[in-house]
Amino acid sequence: MKKLPLFILFFMSCFLFSQEITVLDFDTEFPVGNCTIYAENNPKVIYTNKKGKADISIFADNDIISFNHITYIEVEVLKRQISQTNNIIYLHRNAEALDEVVLSSTRQKESKSRIAEHIEINQIEEIRKISPQTSADLLANLPGIKVQKSQFGGGSPVLRGMEANRVLLVVDGVRMNNAIYRSGHLQSSITVSPSILERTEVIFGPSSVAYGSDALGGVIHYYTKTPKISQKDKVELSFMSRYSSVNEEKTNQGSVEISFKKWASLSSFSYSDFGDLKMGKKRRHGYENWGKVFEYSNNSENFYNPLVLQNSDPNIQRNTGYNQLDFLQKFNIKLNDKTDLILNFQHSNSSNIPRFDKLTERSGGELKFAEWYYGPQKRILLSSQLSIKPDKRWLKRGTITAAYQNLNESRVQRKFGSLERLNRKEDVDVFELNGDFSVLLTKNSNRNLSYGFEIAHNKVNSISYGDILSVNDNDIVGVSANFAVQSRYPDGGSTYTSSAIYANYRQDITAKSTLNTGIRLTNTNLNAKWIDETFISLPKNDISLKNSAVTATIGYIYKPNDNWQFNSVLSSGFRSPNIDDIGKIREKSGRVSVPNIDLKPEYVYNAEIGILKYLNNKKFNIGFNVYYTLFHNYIARQDFIVNGSPTILYDGDVTETYANVNNKNAYIVGSTFSFRGKLSEKFKTKGSVTYTKGKSYDTKQPLSSIPPLFGNIEVGYGKDKFEIAAKLRFNGTKKINGYNLVEGIDNVEQSPYNESTENFQGTPSWYTLNFYSKYKVSNSLDLQFMVDNIFDNHYKEFASAISAPGRNFSISVLIN
Repeated sequence: MKKLPLFILFFMSCFLFSQEITVLDFDTEFPVGNCTIYAENNPKVIYTNKKGKADISIFADNDIISFNHITYIEVEVLKRQISQTNNIIYLHRNAEALDEVVLSSTRQKESKSRIAEHIEINQIEEIRKISPQTSADLLANLPGIKVQKSQFGGGSPVLRGMEANRVLLVVDGVRMNNAIYRSGHLQSSITVSPSILERTEVIFGPSSVAYGSDALGGVIHYYTKTPKISQKDKVELSFMSRYSSVNEEKTNQGSVEISFKKWASLSSFSYSDFGDLKMGKKRRHGYENWGKVFEYSNNSENFYNPLVLQNSDPNIQRNTGYNQLDFLQKFNIKLNDKTDLILNFQHSNSSNIPRFDKLTERSGGELKFAEWYYGPQKRILLSSQLSIKPDKRWLKRGTITAAYQNLNESRVQRKFGSLERLNRKEDVDVFELNGDFSVLLTKNSNRNLSYGFEIAHNKVNSISYGDILSVNDNDIVGVSANFAVQSRYPDGGSTYTSSAIYANYRQDITAKSTLNTGIRLTNTNLNAKWIDETFISLPKNDISLKNSAVTATIGYIYKPNDNWQFNSVLSSGFRSPNIDDIGKIREKSGRVSVPNIDLKPEYVYNAEIGILKYLNNKKFNIGFNVYYTLFHNYIARQDFIVNGSPTILYDGDVTETYANVNNKNAYIVGSTFSFRGKLSEKFKTKGSVTYTKGKSYDTKQPLSSIPPLFGNIEVGYGKDKFEIAAKLRFNGTKKINGYNLVEGIDNVEQSPYNESTENFQGTPSWYTLNFYSKYKVSNSLDLQFMVDNIFDNHYKEFASAISAPGRNFSISVLIN
């Protein structure tokens, strides 16, 4: 009996004098294991466990404790103040961290070292450093990604030779791809402002297990900023302002974050105004007039001019400017210790965006269009995301997301000398519900299972009409009459629904190897109805198509020691034809695409190997990925007969017809070499080189959207409050025999033309040298100065209509 009071006293003393803290990643709230904890005047050192926990009772209340981890910025905290933060220490990730936490691969938090796929991550520090004008420009700075632009207000990312509806865009766990994402060049990536992004993750290769249809080339996942709940009430303000000389860009962004114990709010507003873009003047490729704009139209919604204007400076690309407004409102609500709710509202709205390639198109030697622009691109997202942590045997954590999106697109065109304006408008409503869950199968976390479901329903309305304008002098004063115009999509309305279930299993077989497996079942259902048969009649006006597919992946990671890692992946993916594939009617380069209601899904089978070598105590790495992708039933454009004729009357012209059809087999092979890390305490570097080749086994023709060799090399220096960097971007030649000349996606007409041989020449090689600097004036004020394309070289990205920016001076002010 005498031992009982001593026993109780012992545990009471442990309770009173122990102090357990938890170290978390600030952005993801993921536990930081193996974090070194020490104090200057205390010889003892302790480390956090896998759950990020450690007992710091060995330190005195007056000790300044340091929290150090190789991938995070070191933090110093006075011990007695830690209790004020609820015994939680948040660490901010170093922008050059090599072993990062990945959120998108299995839709759960996971260490990058346990994922076999090739993944690139851009954290908020790197996004601020790049200071991109649009999110498309942000993607163009990532290894392995090329971006095509038909106009400045756009940007179509290409991953492993695939783009548009073969690449899946996701924002905050919600699919951006909808039923009318097209197969050519897609400009939707700019509807997410880079100023509201916290991180961007890119998964290369088929990712259909976690994401379903469309993720053939890969997944681009945007994560917007999320307000942080705090034990102390606080208000944080931030402001960013940027000016760029090459197009007189003026961007301003401000945000207010309010944090309390139970909830937090973030409001962000940004507005960008872009003027006409100036191209580079130095024509090292030897084509003196390539890309120059000698004539242009100054017609607009309210202004009529039958005459073409002469451009006083042909290096200024008239009709490229536009403006865009973006708003983000997020609430983070802590319902209880195991349940959080995030309410997310996003709104993006642009002005009219001129279609530069159409406004420079010529017919009979004259400019063809007086007007050709996209109406305001509007995107609204409403979502609620419920995160639960029941920590049960069958469910450790999970996320349920319900979302609604509304997207408005419109296309307006009018030919020179005509009063007939053609209008085509699309309205898309998307309803989505998905759930992602995970469970640990062992206590030491070496085996885990994730599973989930997804349901998405798209409703598409497509209308079209023609206006005959009334003009008084040069003013458009109204509409005198209307006429019929062929709609872009089925005018009787259409729907596209997909539903899926999936499971991923991950196991550390040994301390040196990890196995990843996954399987997904997806069903899609498409319904479409055509009513108006004025211009075209189909074998069936009311169609219903159902498709289903099982996709799988298996990945293996082997780490023979701390400095080597070998990855291998076998995966399959599929893409079910959407409404754009089957039902689109539109004109390009004198040919009209028509519906093909017999189109079937396309499939890919992918094999890849990755090697990662760490150097300099894991402060530097070298990576190499090589892959082979087999296309089966791949969808491509070919000549097509409709109504028993190879031509139809479209917008007043007799034009040839083509359609999407299924071919048998094709392949894409490629590789990316990359390096990244610190050369010393003050110098760091990174770079990459990507090679891609694609060809059809059936037709022996090159595949569309295959970029030439490209890459970049960057060297940076930082000391105290000052940071500078130089970056070289380069691109190889795209020879004419590498173009697909049938589909029209490669836009061969945008390459230089040799009048003597009457042949297009393909895209010349190019390079740019760029400079970046930042000075931290104070803890709350940063100044950035950049010079892009220092040598003012003229070039075009492959398949792009618009010439790239010339020499650009940019200055940014960031206030936090």
